[in-house]
Amino acid sequence: MPIKTEILIQVDKTDRRILAQVQKDASLTNQQLAEKVGLSPSPCLRRVRALEDAGIIVRTVTVLDHKKLGLALTAIILIGMDRHTPERFATFEEQVSGYPEVLECYLVTGHDADYMLKVVVPDMDHYHHFLLNQITRIQGVSGVHSSFVLRRVIDSTALPLGYLS
Repeated sequence: MPIKTEILIQVDKTDRRILAQVQKDASLTNQQLAEKVGLSPSPCLRRVRALEDAGIIVRTVTVLDHKKLGLALTAIILIGMDRHTPERFATFEEQVSGYPEVLECYLVTGHDADYMLKVVVPDMDHYHHFLLNQITRIQGVSGVHSSFVLRRVIDSTALPLGYLS
């Protein structure tokens, strides 16, 4: 399987201002965004579209308050696999991609685990059911370690743009 190489796109100071604003509030109209970054609307829209076309702006989402929707339990699950083969990993990734409880899934190193999941469910009973009837039934899962979030200290979707030149 060939390894994908990412091509880095150069963004200038104006692009960084646009990206910072849309990360804070993606509901801004083009007119509002243009005013905030010091551009007229047409060049601002062209830049936003160029950032989208380059794949830098991937999608626009709305962030919901999970607790107000009755999803009070957040779990971080470390999962070990019995074999480290592309087929095992593909099977696991395909399965967890279909679980709405899974907000994030990472293939990781540095732990006694191969994957780290961030899962949101209503309560411990739902978590127990999810773990026993879905996660542990995926072919190749050999170990599970769960941790539960007590409090969100930092919860951001914004990337640090200060590193961009």
